[in-house]
Amino acid sequence: MEFLAKGLLSVARQPRLINNLTQTFRALSITPHLMQQQKPSLVKNAALANKNDKVSEVEQKECQDVFNKVNTQLAERKEGRLFAIVHLCGKQFKVTAGDIILVEGYWPPTIGDEIRLEKVLLAGAKDFTLIGRPLLPQGLVNIKATIIEKTLTHTKTHFKKKRRKQFMRINFQRSPNTMIRINTIEVERKVDDPAQVISEPRIF
Repeated sequence: MEFLAKGLLSVARQPRLINNLTQTFRALSITPHLMQQQKPSLVKNAALANKNDKVSEVEQKECQDVFNKVNTQLAERKEGRLFAIVHLCGKQFKVTAGDIILVEGYWPPTIGDEIRLEKVLLAGAKDFTLIGRPLLPQGLVNIKATIIEKTLTHTKTHFKKKRRKQFMRINFQRSPNTMIRINTIEVERKVDDPAQVISEPRIF
């Protein structure tokens, strides 16, 4: 019991010790109390604001120059072969025009359907790259594709056995697949233009 009483007394005394220490450090500080809470002057704030404005103007000019270069390349059709990263059925595919990709699992479109892929994460060419956050604006990049085949995978065997229990099972599985051919990848409008509302229904 005496041991517990001593422990409780030591715990009870600790906050008082901490308060005493903080008061002594405040009394011993070299700088006066008013100097410690001094705020920066308005002149310094104005100078910083002017610097930030100048930096932002320079950055805006550089961005506009980049936009102009990309737009001139797109207008003159000198961008080369475009590529894109598309989000489709929970996976990401890097595609170019003419590629064939394989989508695993059940997917509603049938053979011969032409679709437009709109979940574009990134699109680019030889000299520039358009990066979405996380997706590019709707209507900026137009990717058209065609369903060319719907098949089943090769037969997968699932074999289960328990030793000395007379238990054995063999199951076979074939899951559906869809093959898609990417027809075209096009940048529809200027890069710095505001997003346009597309009246057509969004497809995949």
